[in-house]
Amino acid sequence: MTGKKNSVDDKIKIIRTAATTALAGNLLLALLKITTGFLSGSKALVADGVDSSADVLISIIALIVVRIMAKPADLQHPWGHGRAETIATALLSFTLFFMGAQLLIGAGNDLLTQDLKEAPPFYAAVVALISIGGKILLAVSQYILGKRADSAMIKANAKNMTGDILISVSVLTGLVVTYLTGFVYADSIIALLIGVWIIKTAVGVFLEANMELMDGNSDTEPYRVIIEAVGAVEGASNPHRARIRRVAGFWDIDFDIHVDPDCTVYEAHNIASQVEFRIKQRLESVFDIMIHVEPHGDNAVEPYGLSEEELNEEMKAAD
Repeated sequence: MTGKKNSVDDKIKIIRTAATTALAGNLLLALLKITTGFLSGSKALVADGVDSSADVLISIIALIVVRIMAKPADLQHPWGHGRAETIATALLSFTLFFMGAQLLIGAGNDLLTQDLKEAPPFYAAVVALISIGGKILLAVSQYILGKRADSAMIKANAKNMTGDILISVSVLTGLVVTYLTGFVYADSIIALLIGVWIIKTAVGVFLEANMELMDGNSDTEPYRVIIEAVGAVEGASNPHRARIRRVAGFWDIDFDIHVDPDCTVYEAHNIASQVEFRIKQRLESVFDIMIHVEPHGDNAVEPYGLSEEELNEEMKAAD
C-alpha cells in the first residue's frame, strides 16, 4: 500500500496539518470580520465572516475524515476507508455551490430592489484588507499541502480559499469605490460576478469527485506505464482487461498478461512481479497492483476492462 510519493500514514498526517491550519486561520478571520461587520454596519463584511465560518466547519469535517481514513481495513471495508475523503470532497462541492448561490442571490436582490446602503466606516476596509492577506496565506498553504498529500479534499479546499480571496477583494473594492465615488452598488456587481465564479468552481470539484466515486479515471498516464512495463519484461505480453481507479489519491490497478503456457508457476509469478516492480518505479502513489497471468492463445472475450488495442487507442487519443 505504499508508493513512491506518500504512504497512507504520511497522507493522513499532511491532511491533518492542512485541516488544523485552515481551522485556526479561518476561526480568527471569522471572528474579526463578523465582529467588525456588526460594529460598522457592513453587511458585506458580515457575509464574508459567515463565509469564513463555513470554512471552519469544512476544516472540522476534514479532521473527522482523517480519523475515518486512519482506520485499518476490515471485513466491511477490505480496501480501507480512503473513500471517506472522496465523499467529503463531494460534500464540499455542495457547500461551495450553496455559498456561491447565496452570494449570487444576495447581490442580485440588492441590484433589483435598489436597496440603498450607507458607506461603512473606513476601518471596515482595513479589516477587509487583513482578510485578503490571511486568505492568501491560507490558500497557498492548502495548495502546497494538498499537492504534497495528493488530496482531492485539501485541493478542493484550496480552491475554496481562492474563492474566499475574491470575495474579500470584492468587499474591499466595493468599499473603496463607494468611498471614492459614492456609488453604493459597486460591491453588489462584483459579488454577482464572483458568485458565478464560485458556482463554476463547485461544479468542477463535484465532477472530479464524482469521477472517483464512479471508479472512473481521466488520466491516461497509468495506461501508458502498463504498456511500457509489460513491453520491457521478457516473457510478458498483451496487457488486457485493464482496470484502473483512484482510491483517495492512490492508484488501484488490475490487468491480465499473457505468458508462455509451458512456463512454471514460479516463472509466471516472477514475470508478473517484474512487471509490477517496473510500474511502481514509474508511477507514484500506488495502492495495489493485481496482475493475472494467462497462457498465450487464451483469447476469451471479457465483458470488462480495456484490451491492449483499446489501451493503445487511449494513448493515441492522449497524444
